[in-house]
Amino acid sequence: MRLREEMPDFPGITEWINGQATKADLAGSPVLVHIWSVSCYMCKESMPSINEWRDQYAANGLKVIGIHTPHSEKDTDIEMIKKAIAEQHLTHPIAIDNDRKTVDAFQNEYVPAFYLFDEALQLRHFQAGEKGLQLVKKTLVQNFGERRGFLECSSNYVCVMDCTR
Repeated sequence: MRLREEMPDFPGITEWINGQATKADLAGSPVLVHIWSVSCYMCKESMPSINEWRDQYAANGLKVIGIHTPHSEKDTDIEMIKKAIAEQHLTHPIAIDNDRKTVDAFQNEYVPAFYLFDEALQLRHFQAGEKGLQLVKKTLVQNFGERRGFLECSSNYVCVMDCTR
């Protein structure tokens, strides 16, 4: 995807966990989409940050959507995916994309991958790989700063009003 492209729909989702999300549900809020796979250790390492942002910035309008995509046939085991979701404390909507139709709509080839969309659902930032979290965090502040209450603190954390973790 190119910057400022509109968020694609979620075609081919075989199941939603923790509720379903549509583009209509997401419009008007910044949205972080993270694409991950149950067998990806870097994906699992990014989950605490995703959860922290989801919880900390919900009051500021940030919505988080996860898209699970398989790397192998083993990764399509829904019970294994649900177990990982529970272990990682993912409470936001997770789309199961076993046929990779949504991932293809996002033109994604890597996990973990992070897509940050603005209130008009236009892509403002894409990042993939283990170092992506710091850049996503920086983009949250730069693009949604004052109008959404996202502030950057000297501790290098993205904070809302204060620097408490």
